[in-house]
Amino acid sequence: MNKLYYQFPGTWFGDCMPYGKGDEFYLFHQRDNRNPCPFGEPFGWDLAVTSDFVEYKDMGTAIPRGTDEEQDQFIYAGSIFEAEGKYHAFYTGYNREYPKLGRASQVLMHAVSDDLVHWTKTQDKLTFTPQEGYDPDDWRDPFVLRDEENDRYMLILGARKTGPKTQQTGRTVKFTSKDLKEWQFEGDFWAPDLFTMHEMVDLFKIGDWWYHVVTEYSDRSKMIYRMSKSINGPWIAPEDDAFDGRAYYAGRTFELNGHRMLFGWVATKEDCDDKKNYEWAGTFMAHEVYQREDGTLGVKIPDTVWNAFMDREKIEDFTIESNDRRTEKVIKGKCGDLYSFEADITFSEGTRTFGVRCYDNVETGEAYQFIFHCNENRYLCEKNPNWPWFSYFSQGAERPIKLLAGKKYHVQMIVDDTIATIYVEGVALNARLYTKPGDGLGIFASEGTVRIENCTVSTKLRNCKD
Repeated sequence: MNKLYYQFPGTWFGDCMPYGKGDEFYLFHQRDNRNPCPFGEPFGWDLAVTSDFVEYKDMGTAIPRGTDEEQDQFIYAGSIFEAEGKYHAFYTGYNREYPKLGRASQVLMHAVSDDLVHWTKTQDKLTFTPQEGYDPDDWRDPFVLRDEENDRYMLILGARKTGPKTQQTGRTVKFTSKDLKEWQFEGDFWAPDLFTMHEMVDLFKIGDWWYHVVTEYSDRSKMIYRMSKSINGPWIAPEDDAFDGRAYYAGRTFELNGHRMLFGWVATKEDCDDKKNYEWAGTFMAHEVYQREDGTLGVKIPDTVWNAFMDREKIEDFTIESNDRRTEKVIKGKCGDLYSFEADITFSEGTRTFGVRCYDNVETGEAYQFIFHCNENRYLCEKNPNWPWFSYFSQGAERPIKLLAGKKYHVQMIVDDTIATIYVEGVALNARLYTKPGDGLGIFASEGTVRIENCTVSTKLRNCKD
């Protein structure tokens, strides 16, 4: 069980619809009981509340699912918005039996609340049926915002054109309204024909830049974003257009008290097997999003999460010189299955790789490692040794990063049971680690030299009630 990241007992955390008020975040989300598999039993929206992403208060069911005969047999993703004296939930009602009856399986629906906890459905008053030419079974995940420039509300959602799933006609479409009651369909908002489907669409502004976030499942199966100086585009791609790797999925953002957080989940793997594929839902963890000087976005550990670790152990600075081989230094044994690590790492010209190992078994040489390929400008998570081939399915478990000899890189990592999260230069990567061959923590270098400074480790999580 995870001790830091959030997963309600007996369930797996699905798509999150965040909202913030005061100093608390409200995490509306789906809880899948996997009976007998993902999407086995229908679900509605449940609610958990947190102010620090360390301790969570369970609020139970917020919007219950409908009956098997109703449109919202399942309540898929949507968004929470405050306007006109009410809190509004715009959500996707999905009935898996409707296609057999010739009816659209996914329809946008609506509920209202006075306190964010108790909700009343108004499904007979406000529905958004799939428009002509769009797939009626891929029409979901509405997101609502206020378009101040045009004095109106805007609702965007993920869709695709009718046709086989091999056709990558995924797009974001747009509705507008003056009163949140009468909506006008405005056509495509962003239609790049890059993906089969757009999911969990998001739109926000920081400074002069607008950002449009989409989760896709036909290219790299991950979250990506585009940026523009106008809410209407054109939307341009940054060099690194992602926040994390394949394991982190379907995130939405919300800004509260100057902090924009990203609410996604770390997917489990089938049968808890390192060699198998990812599956829907898993464990919630938050990134904090920040804007770099060039307008691109990076992510970092929320301060409250990092500061939840106490009694940091300082490791003396050291250098690994390994000009014609690979050398590892174990910096701590018996780390257990919950700890945080940080260090400043500098590699010399000509160094081939360096990295950090967790769940390290010094006797057998088995470990998981985040390995930085200096001449390839990327890092990835893998098993060491990756034998017998392959012992870890690493597709999507990598990130691009510019690696320059002589530059000091601040590396932070959190290990929480089967999840490891690493951050470098605003580039994050989550990974699932199931076999846990040991409990050591090490740093290695291959065919070069690395200098390790300001290294600390903490294996204790403070009691936040103290």
